[in-house]
Amino acid sequence: MYQTQFVRDEFLERVHASQRSALLLDYDGTLAPFSEQRDAALPYPEVKTILAEIMASTSTRVVIVSGRAASEVLQLLGLAPAPEIWGAHGLERLLPDGTLRLGRIDRRSARAIADAVRWAKELGLEERLECKPGGIALHWRGLSSAESEQMYRSAMDALLPLTRASRLGLAEFDGGIELRVRNCNKGHVVDEIAREMGEGPVAYLGDDRTDEDAFRALQGRGLTVLVRQELRPTSAELWLRPPDELMHFLNDWLSASRGERG
Repeated sequence: MYQTQFVRDEFLERVHASQRSALLLDYDGTLAPFSEQRDAALPYPEVKTILAEIMASTSTRVVIVSGRAASEVLQLLGLAPAPEIWGAHGLERLLPDGTLRLGRIDRRSARAIADAVRWAKELGLEERLECKPGGIALHWRGLSSAESEQMYRSAMDALLPLTRASRLGLAEFDGGIELRVRNCNKGHVVDEIAREMGEGPVAYLGDDRTDEDAFRALQGRGLTVLVRQELRPTSAELWLRPPDELMHFLNDWLSASRGERG
C-alpha cells in the first residue's frame, strides 16, 4: 500500500506538468506539533518559509483545512500574505483577502451548542473546552487513561442527547471529542476544492481521524498523505513522519511546481 517513492514521484510529475495545482494541509499534528496549550501550537520551524516560497513562486493554491476556527489558524501560522483557510471542518472559509464566509447554523443547533457549553462549564471543564463556530470540542490530551475515559463517558452521556434534536453530530479525534454541524467535514472541503480546480492535481496532507473524510473524498482523484510519527489504519496512500519527511515532500513539491523535475 505504501509505495512511497513511486506514488510520490508519479504525482509530482503531474504537478510538474500542470499549470496549476492545489496543496491542502491540516494544521494541528501536520504542520504543527500537538501542544497541551492550544495557543502554543506553532508550526514546525521551516514550515512557514517553505509554504511562503510555494505561494510566492509557484502556481500552487495552498489551502489550510482545520477543525480550529480559521482566525486561530491564521494567527498561529503567521503567514503574510495568508493562504486560504477553511476552519471548523469547513463551516468557515477565510479567503486570502480577508473575506470570511460562514455556513449557516440553525436555531436548534445553536441552542444545543449553548447547552453543551453550559454543561462543560458547570463541570469545571473550561480548560479542556474549545468553543468554535458550529460546535465545541473537549480535549483530554495529557490526562491519564482513566481520566480520559471518565471524560469521554461523561461527554457521551451529556452530548449525545443534544444530537437528536439538532443537526449536530459527535466526532472523535486524537485526544478528544467534538460536537459539530453534521454536514461539515473535511471531505466536503476536498470536494469543493477539487471541483474548483477541475483537472489540476490536488493533494491532501493530514494526521487525525477527522482527516479520513478528506482522504476518502480524494481517492482516485489526487494524492492523500498521512503525516504522523506512528502509522495507523488509514485510507491515505502515503505516510510521512514529521517534520523531516514532511519538509522533504514540501521541498519536492516546490521543485516540481517550479518546473525543476522531469
